[in-house]
Amino acid sequence: MWEKVQETVAFIQQKIQNKPTIGIVLGSGLGNLVDDMEVETIIPYSDILNFPVSTVQGHKGNLIFGKIGGKQVVAMQGRFHYYEGYDMKQVTFPIRVMKFLGVQTLIVSNASGGVNPNFEVGDIMLIKDHINMFPEHPLRGINDERFGPRFLNMSEPYNFELLEKANELAKELNIKVQNGIYYGLSGPTFETLAEYKMIYNVGADCVGMSTVPEVIVAKHMNMDCFGVSVISDMGNEESIKSVNHNEVLAAVNAAEPKLRKLIKELISKF
Repeated sequence: MWEKVQETVAFIQQKIQNKPTIGIVLGSGLGNLVDDMEVETIIPYSDILNFPVSTVQGHKGNLIFGKIGGKQVVAMQGRFHYYEGYDMKQVTFPIRVMKFLGVQTLIVSNASGGVNPNFEVGDIMLIKDHINMFPEHPLRGINDERFGPRFLNMSEPYNFELLEKANELAKELNIKVQNGIYYGLSGPTFETLAEYKMIYNVGADCVGMSTVPEVIVAKHMNMDCFGVSVISDMGNEESIKSVNHNEVLAAVNAAEPKLRKLIKELISKF
């Protein structure tokens, strides 16, 4: 893994001019944040040494370098999911590469199913913690101390200061946000009603199929993380029968302008 990461970093560094300090995973809800970037370089995943290729509708598959709010950023336009058939080391490989390109802060976004009855479809939830229920752990196997410690402290997966700042900015911008706990499952099926109820009963507010592995690996390399989730459906008897990927995309697209505005302001305050 170390050699592959260094090969990929060297490959990318030959194609870019500046050193990014902020990494963004443009998952559901942030896919068009590139429109707010001063784009300098776009590299398709298919051209990048050792990179997987995204296969999911709505995930375009580019690594984009540029500026937002005067800050140097690298953005993943499309992520990799465990349910696509990749193992966890492939899913999180780009996060390792980001770190050695100079990234210290990682911003991740996703769409999720809400289980908190106080939530509504289209809500923006700032992630304050997560519950990892993926069947494979991204740090399983021999640990390379050059990346991070064997036994990782996960008491603060999402940076408290960034979370507090985002809540303050949301108030200033008059953007309604929720704060909650994200429950990570492998997918690709949406959950059953019984599973939604279980997820709520164990203390989570929403459930999704990404983000958790990326954050674990980022924390392994001592990166600060900020996560946000768009509530794209509700896991209750009224909505569970109709939920599908198109409905998820519609809910995400409706929330995206507000989320983009919030993230742009947050980055400008770094």
